[in-house]
Amino acid sequence: MKITLLATSDTHGFIEPTNYVDSGLDKPFGIEKACTTIKNYQKAHPDEHIILLDNGDFLEGSPMAYYVAKRADKQDQEAFFSAYNEVGYQLGTIGNHEFDYGLDYLNYMMKHSDRHFVCANIVDNNNEPLLADPYTIMDVAGVKIGFLGLTTTSTKKWKNVNDLNDFNLISELDACKRYIPEMRKKADVVVVVYHGGFERDHTGNWNDINPGENRGYDILKNIPGIDALISGHQHRKIASRLFNVPIVQPGSRGQYVAKISIETSNKDKSIARTDAELLNVKDSEPDQNIKETVTDLSMHLEAWLDKPLSRIKGSLTFDDPFKARIHESAFIELIQKIQMDKMGTDLSATALYNNEAHGFEDPITMRNIITNYVYPNTLVASKITGADLRGALEVTAQYFTVRHDDVVVNEKFVFPKERFYNYDMYEGIDYTLNISKPVGHRVTRLKYHGKDVQDDQVLTIALNRYRASGGGHYPMYTSDKIVKSSDMTISHVIMEYLQKHPVVEATVNNNFEIISDSEKSN
Repeated sequence: MKITLLATSDTHGFIEPTNYVDSGLDKPFGIEKACTTIKNYQKAHPDEHIILLDNGDFLEGSPMAYYVAKRADKQDQEAFFSAYNEVGYQLGTIGNHEFDYGLDYLNYMMKHSDRHFVCANIVDNNNEPLLADPYTIMDVAGVKIGFLGLTTTSTKKWKNVNDLNDFNLISELDACKRYIPEMRKKADVVVVVYHGGFERDHTGNWNDINPGENRGYDILKNIPGIDALISGHQHRKIASRLFNVPIVQPGSRGQYVAKISIETSNKDKSIARTDAELLNVKDSEPDQNIKETVTDLSMHLEAWLDKPLSRIKGSLTFDDPFKARIHESAFIELIQKIQMDKMGTDLSATALYNNEAHGFEDPITMRNIITNYVYPNTLVASKITGADLRGALEVTAQYFTVRHDDVVVNEKFVFPKERFYNYDMYEGIDYTLNISKPVGHRVTRLKYHGKDVQDDQVLTIALNRYRASGGGHYPMYTSDKIVKSSDMTISHVIMEYLQKHPVVEATVNNNFEIISDSEKSN
């Protein structure tokens, strides 16, 4: 008998095949196309027993997801959830970004979702599963398949969930040790559905810059009794084997549908063969039922995205995101000004969060804001020392390396997951990063109001809460240094500022430079 698992992961609210940078795009991703890919597979393989799963991170990440969570009425919210229900998911786990709009919203979503959620390592103060069953066992034509749900323990640092009462995360390995033996007694096949990725490659070489965030390799190396592993979080495209276990990871935004095939013996239900594959959705037509479900929602979203907020004197756009990180852009300088204005700080730090961003067009609209700032982060003001600031600049300098005398992006920020959001640019200071210098010694100029910053000097800085809590491996930023918080998402802060300033001027003070020794000698 052949059992097929079809899974999506990290769809991030991309239902339509567009990134919303421009309206009406036809991109090779989205739930509409993924659903068609799934339905086509089901039609072509009527003899297979097919189970549909989602591996988390579907509530946050797209302009539509933001609009549904923060601006939409109940009817539009229900359209969003109904679109996901149209896919026919039977099972799902919980991703780290599911908490970005609050626990009430997550519970509301789970209530309106048809899938059965499983998550073993989000627990209460008594170490019992908090939001969902730890696992479930399905009877598929007499073969019992157990599905254990896990989420990355980095959820604790990824979003400020520490203030939630009775919310705890235990390690993925501890959850596996607790439940896998129990499941083996009940099930013929055991599958782990893990919203997390792989910290090492098949040879055991470390490939993750964030220790503890991805434990897939550790799980399969140390936990016996797992027959298949569905992974996510890193947005990688994986269909392979690790420790002779089939593993998959289907990218993001619904680019691929992951497939694991399991053939069992009719005699004793043992596994005879397994296989892993990725199904590309790019050539699939959007599913018409989902398209109709979100028609009104999409129309309301587009109207909101295109509402003019402010005019520009000058230009706030850029063409090359790499150059915009090497040389200050008017766009980044404006965001820094807005953050400093909101929090009343000496300094500000922000990132260019993805390579689809191209700045603000004239007039500035919500489409500009949301496509340039995709995360629902909030702002805080932290009180730091000059030593903290220098340390943070050394961390951000690791984004670059020198290759063939040229400054380029450090591969660790691109693979195994793109982490553009961990490179910050700073305003309120003048600084130079020399990438030819050894790591930890790259800050060669650091001045505040024309004077060298002293280690014991006290400054205030506007940061997003993720960074202010040390997220992205900035240990000098800690929660106890936060002196002021804003409950507004940063996109809302930007919108509020623009509504107060019907005309904004594009300025660039070129307060930082990224150099190498070869450039200095030229």
